[in-house]
Amino acid sequence: MASDTQTVSGTRSRGAALAALAIALASAPLSAPIGGAALLASSAGTALAQPAEDERTPDELLANFIHFIKIARFDVAASEGAALLDSGLSDEEFVDLVDNSGELERFRDAVAQGLRVDAVRDIAARLEAQYRSGRLKRARNPEQIAENIELLGGNVGQSLFARSRLVAAGEYAVPQLLDTLIGGGPAAQRARVQQVLIELGRQSVAPLSEALAIDSPAAKERILDVLAAIRYPAALPAIAKVYRETGSPAVRAAAARAIDAIGGTLDESPADLYGALAEGYYAHREELTSFPGEAFQLVWDFQKDQGLVMQAVASGIYHETMALRMAERSLRLDPSSEKVLALWIAAAFRREIESEGLEYVEEVTPREAMYFAVAAGPQTAQRVLARGLDTRDTPLALRAIEAIESTAGVDSLTGVAGDRRPLVEALSFHSRRVQIDAALAIASAQPESEFEGAERVVPILASAIRNAGDRYAIVLTGTDREEYDRVRDLLVADGYTVLPPAENGIKDIAGPITEAPGIDLIVASMDAERAVTAHDEARVEPRLSAAPMLILASSSDASDLQRRFDRDQTVMVRRNRIDSGQFANAVDALVGRALGGPIDEAEARLYGQLALGALRDLAVGRNTVLPVSDAAMSLIGAIESASGQTAVNIAEVLSFIDQPRAQAAVMDAALDATGDVRLDLLDRVAASARRFGNMLEPRQVTRVLELADSSDDDLAVSAATVAGALALPNQDLVPLITGGEAPGETAGR
Repeated sequence: MASDTQTVSGTRSRGAALAALAIALASAPLSAPIGGAALLASSAGTALAQPAEDERTPDELLANFIHFIKIARFDVAASEGAALLDSGLSDEEFVDLVDNSGELERFRDAVAQGLRVDAVRDIAARLEAQYRSGRLKRARNPEQIAENIELLGGNVGQSLFARSRLVAAGEYAVPQLLDTLIGGGPAAQRARVQQVLIELGRQSVAPLSEALAIDSPAAKERILDVLAAIRYPAALPAIAKVYRETGSPAVRAAAARAIDAIGGTLDESPADLYGALAEGYYAHREELTSFPGEAFQLVWDFQKDQGLVMQAVASGIYHETMALRMAERSLRLDPSSEKVLALWIAAAFRREIESEGLEYVEEVTPREAMYFAVAAGPQTAQRVLARGLDTRDTPLALRAIEAIESTAGVDSLTGVAGDRRPLVEALSFHSRRVQIDAALAIASAQPESEFEGAERVVPILASAIRNAGDRYAIVLTGTDREEYDRVRDLLVADGYTVLPPAENGIKDIAGPITEAPGIDLIVASMDAERAVTAHDEARVEPRLSAAPMLILASSSDASDLQRRFDRDQTVMVRRNRIDSGQFANAVDALVGRALGGPIDEAEARLYGQLALGALRDLAVGRNTVLPVSDAAMSLIGAIESASGQTAVNIAEVLSFIDQPRAQAAVMDAALDATGDVRLDLLDRVAASARRFGNMLEPRQVTRVLELADSSDDDLAVSAATVAGALALPNQDLVPLITGGEAPGETAGR
């Protein structure tokens, strides 16, 4: 069929074009739409008149979309589908269009076929999404729900139809279903409503658990019976609380039956159960998500004057919102739980993090999370940090370190939270931000006792002075060197240093990985099976365990990989044919999500200043646990390329290091400098000499004496101060007195 509709050259005669059109129409199905015939003429390259796009009705556009999918003219189908999407139909109107067309099954088949073809995939996906959205909106309409509840009391056909619509409405139908269940309507209708609530399964659990706050013992019993029939563990905390607190023997017995049906035990603490449920929400457990893929989820409250009240919450912060609510309920029942308090603070931090960029986010805590993190003290903040490290959550870890540094003394900084030392563990975390912040926090406390991991603090601070803003990436393409070169060039253009190729996986570049300050990004461009293997191998390596990973995949592999890594914030899947702009956007979004974005130039400068300040304080304090001498080589390298006040600050630290190369590096920097910076650097050379004696090279001593004889009084005084601190022999100093005459010569000759 496709050969009958090939484009006709513009040089062919009108008669030939009409003949081609006749062949196309003759071979087309009898059901081919008129609008489709016009498009066939257009695709044949004729000047045959056809209706303009805006003259075709939505019915015709729908028929055209289906028809051209069926005859494999996917380009035309995409055009017709796009016009249908632009026709201005609401989601509910689109559902009416499809349902009333008599083409529902053919529409579903056409969409399924279109989703497998690049040329029409996006349009097919949008049409499917609009139809699904319209069905949901129609089902969730309160008037529709009320009508369907009434139909439950009708004949068998009406009841089955109503039940299917109510199940489709899900949680949105629960308030009205509950009103009917506990109301005074016909017993048969209440029984069918109860069955619908049970059939809703987990979507009934959250609202019904809230509804257990109702005063009526009879209503409580009915709700408990429904929850017992559903047997969903998320209901256990609320049921256990009723069991412990109710004064009604009948309600207590119903609660006991429900606990037993769900698989709980009567001696379980409601506080512990709420804490466990909060953990489930924090972990984004799939079974606690009512509407996967939708923009909003529902949060429920029970108010005595209004009954069940729902509030839509953006899916991006839903789980954190629920974790906060459940953790708070646990703390109300058991205020002593440090673990749950840390979970509450972590959830508050995560909600703030996920709220960035969202509109109309309602505050659910009376103050910012940092207020509570600081007030809770360093041990609780250490628990929050441990959670951030375990979940590879860089933004959470950074906030926890900030809270720890604000309140911790020496012992609590390097001490134990539970059986761990989270702040020390952070020195080995994959994110350089976390490493540097942890090192700064530990250094600021001036620890006096040795601890495991202390040897990493000073080198991390030293590296922050030189390369905090450097970015390193790994590219994995197997043996495809051309693809490696393509991806490497894209990354280099974006400011990354790319490690060498690794044809056999990351084991080929173990050395370069160790030498790099950190790995900020992994890009894998390969088939699905090898991409998964590359991911798993990377996660085994400590330095790559949470490095952001961008997987570039073919269209056929991308969907499966996206489903596999859907909940992993450190992995992003994109199609491998994206252009340079799309690639850069994907990298920025991934690194921003996983690491809080790359360290930019301004932030790198700030980290350098903070690190220098910390090293200076350690040097002045002569700290033996964190000796600044461990930073000597890095500081010497840094001062060679530094200038201005930065060079002076580096020299200040080097002046406390008892090594000849340190003193010599400061002197070389002074010789290369000019003006006030040279004077300041000479002062640091003098300070080093006073502490450790003369360690300068002979050539440098000669230059000191030359500068001391300068006509610039300020420079001469500074150099003379250095000479005095060096304790040079008299024969070196006499020429300064005699105007350059060597010892033994007669004055005034």
